[in-house]
Amino acid sequence: MSGVNHAQQEESIEMKAFVVTKYAKEGAVRAEEWPEPTPERGEVLVRVEAASVNPLDSKLAAGEFKALLPYKPSFVLGHDVAGVVMGVGPGVTGFAPGDRVFARAGDFQIGTFAEQVAVRESDLALVPASLSFEDAASLPLVALTAWQALVEKGQVTAGQKVLIHAGSGGVGTIAIQLAKHLGATVATTTSTANVEWVRELGADVVVDYRTERFEDVLSDYDLVLDPLGPDNLLRSLSVLRPGGLAIGIQGPPDPAFARRIGANPVVRLVMRLLSRKVRKAARHRGVTYSFLLMRADGSQLAEIASLVQDGTIRPVVDRVLPFDETLEALRLVDGGRVKGKVVVTMS
Repeated sequence: MSGVNHAQQEESIEMKAFVVTKYAKEGAVRAEEWPEPTPERGEVLVRVEAASVNPLDSKLAAGEFKALLPYKPSFVLGHDVAGVVMGVGPGVTGFAPGDRVFARAGDFQIGTFAEQVAVRESDLALVPASLSFEDAASLPLVALTAWQALVEKGQVTAGQKVLIHAGSGGVGTIAIQLAKHLGATVATTTSTANVEWVRELGADVVVDYRTERFEDVLSDYDLVLDPLGPDNLLRSLSVLRPGGLAIGIQGPPDPAFARRIGANPVVRLVMRLLSRKVRKAARHRGVTYSFLLMRADGSQLAEIASLVQDGTIRPVVDRVLPFDETLEALRLVDGGRVKGKVVVTMS
């Protein structure tokens, strides 16, 4: 497995990889030689053709998720991958060498910023025939986040009103398209330069956050999807109708999430305290707050792939960089001025 500690790897042929050598705000990730992975039972070995960068990558390297995802440095970074199957471990029946596949590698199996990665069969899906590896690599984490928020947790139906913040970001660009497919009226927030562009993605109502406060112009929404964090989330509660739902993907984690992951009593208490303010505000308004930490899921990714194949959802890639420039790709995403996704490619 490519996301495990270097000391646990057996001697093997080495590959190029970008490795978290220590938790730090800066300088955590370095290019290194790393042992090639060997697929274990239920795993598929993928030759990486492209990988995309997510804000989660830098946050993980900085140690911001240690309580939820306690990786032990050194480990290979990277969550999204598109590539070609090189081999399969015992028990794998759904994929064969030569298949074009993509995935959000599962927690504790990450490591897509490398020449090869071993991925659980259950996390993989076939790349739609119409897609390049670069476009395919841009989708898994953000598309699964949108799917799990809108379809699974939010159960959005035709006629509902949905507010998706940061409409020009990685999650926002896909969530707008998915919400429209589900029949919702979609509002989004973005900067002046992107107003017309997010309308082209399908947004019905666009709030330019540079000139308007969204809570002054929006009301009676069924669901808010917030990727921006607690302050924006608190403001968002006021636009929900009674009984509405706010989903946060930047936190704070809530007690329900702590129970789902089987957190120990100390972590449960911390999550309860961190989310107390927003949960209290939500109760006061008669709405619900729920935290979402997306998970890898190959079957959901296959459903998303079918929507991409028929043109319902299109990937949004800001730029593609060579694999050797992965550190620059991380810096670009950290800068927050990206439309859609940044992808690194082996081509």
